[in-house]
Order: sequence, then C-alpha cells, then structure tokens
Amino acid sequence: MQPSPAEIARTLSAGHLPAVAHIACRPGPVPVRHVTDAQGRVLLLVPSEGTLAAALRPQDGNDDTALVLDIRDVPPMASSPTLGRVWVSGWAVQLTGEDARAAALDYADTDACGDLLDIGESQLLYRMDVAEVRYERNENLIEIDPEDYAEATPDPLRTVEFDLIADLADHHVEEMSDYVKRQLGPAAKPGDEPRVVRMDRYGFLVRMGKNRSARLAFPRPVTDRHDLAHLLHPILCRRCTSDSAAGHTAA
Repeated sequence: MQPSPAEIARTLSAGHLPAVAHIACRPGPVPVRHVTDAQGRVLLLVPSEGTLAAALRPQDGNDDTALVLDIRDVPPMASSPTLGRVWVSGWAVQLTGEDARAAALDYADTDACGDLLDIGESQLLYRMDVAEVRYERNENLIEIDPEDYAEATPDPLRTVEFDLIADLADHHVEEMSDYVKRQLGPAAKPGDEPRVVRMDRYGFLVRMGKNRSARLAFPRPVTDRHDLAHLLHPILCRRCTSDSAAGHTAA
C-alpha cells in the first residue's frame, strides 16, 4: 500500500511545512502560519497589524475572503524525493469569542505556540473552509475531492521522518541493507547499497543506486513511532531472523 493523494495532501497541509497564501485581489504571495484541524479546515494565525491581516480583511460587504494556500514538501534528506506540492483553496473568515477559543485549542494540537495566548490582541485567528484541493507531483496534477481530503488523516510519521531515517543511516545500515536484499531477492544487484530515503505509515522507500529504488510495505499501517519500532525490531535486531515485518514492491 501507498499513501493516497488525499492522504498526502492532508500530510503536506497539516501545518509542519512553510506555506504561502495567494489572496484574491491582493499582491502576493504572502507567507502564512497555519495548521489544519481534524476536519481538514485550515486555521491561519495572523498578526493583527501587518500586510496579511490587511489582505484578509473582507471587502464589498462580504464576511470572508477567498484565498489559495500553497504548500511545497521539504524532503527530509538531500537524497529524498519530494512528495510534491498542494494547493488548498477556500474562503477564510476571522474567528472571535468562543469560536476563536475553540479553534485555538485545535491549533495547539499541532502547534502549541505562545502566540495563541494573544488571539484577539496582537494575533488574529482565521478559519478557511476548503472548497478545492489540487495535488501536483512530477508534473502530474490531481484534483482531490474535498470530502476525500477531509476524511483523510496526516501521516503520523511525517514530523519524525528525518529522525527515523537519520537513525537508520547512523546505526542500522548493515541490518537494513541485508533485509532489503533478502526481500528483493534476484531484483537486488551486486554492489547495491540500499539506503532508506523516505518513510510513511505504509512503508519506506529505499534508494538502491543512482536510478533504482524499491518500496517496502509494512503488513499494516503504523500508528506512531512506537508502533513502527515494534514492526522494525525483527529487522534491526541481529538476533532475530523473522522477515515478517514487511513485503515489497520494486520500482
């Protein structure tokens, strides 16, 4: 299994990557701090004084403002392929009172920053209801149904992906190399030096050489870092001989 486009879009838009906003009838793009809540709605944390707050101010009697959030993946390693780019479009409205307080708690689930304490004073909080989602990778553009996007969940390993890959590279190169070669069998070539370059809830991508890679899948999606450690233990423990932690597909 591999992440669906909707799952990748939710992962990219979760709030861990830099984003810029293209706001209707305003110069831009403008850098913006954001997260997405459990329903996939975008929450924007905006300084009350500045270009972004002025750009989001409704015009012509409206109470919301159209914008597009543009988020590009930042690969964990220089050798890691990018997951692509996502555009999330919709209408943003400023939240006040109980709505703002409830949304601040949702925001803190992803980014518990101190500025949330100043909402209504030095900071404003906006919520954008999602109307359109587009995902682009390798020059292929996919339109994602907003309902599929809302139902998907961000990958639980995304925030620790760098740490996980770095740990494998620093401490478990031999074990991972032996495991990958056993899994690939005849598809592995002499001189291959497998290196994990990406990881997600469904498995990991291994770079075999300059133009070759293989994806190895877990028997089930992992739920968090501890669950991943449990699945990888038979691979990384030299005393274990079980090869049941993953299947594979070669690319």
